[in-house]
Amino acid sequence: MTVEEVDRTIRAYDGVRVLEAQDDLFYLYDPAGDLPPERQQPFATIVTGDHYEKVSNLDEPGAWRLNLGLTKATYGELLGPVPTERDADWVLDSGHDYTARDTLMPHPFYGSQYWVAIVNPTGLDQLLPLIEEAYRFAARKYSNQQTRHTG
Repeated sequence: MTVEEVDRTIRAYDGVRVLEAQDDLFYLYDPAGDLPPERQQPFATIVTGDHYEKVSNLDEPGAWRLNLGLTKATYGELLGPVPTERDADWVLDSGHDYTARDTLMPHPFYGSQYWVAIVNPTGLDQLLPLIEEAYRFAARKYSNQQTRHTG
């Protein structure tokens, strides 16, 4: 599986806007294309290098990581309780090897916010339900926010 395959899959959802920085991709649910910067929270990201942290060895040739924001319930079903202890570099102590390939794990920094990560995933079929959930969760949050501001 390639970055391009996952990118095409996520971009195909309605209302998705993609921001790019340092060859990384940040997927927002923004159907009107008018979210103010303070509300531009991605529901998925693809990180292609060690631009922000080095815990997954993403500077290795061909390495990349898909990150998804899930609901608390799904996160708990997949990975159990969220990690809360951090090391000196602020990396969550989840008991997972953040350099492992094709292994679903808590995000090294945002796992406590129900984000998951997978470095170099090999199969899209296993990821589709998680991508779908992250997308639907983002759409629901967007709708709730719109209702609060217009109702």
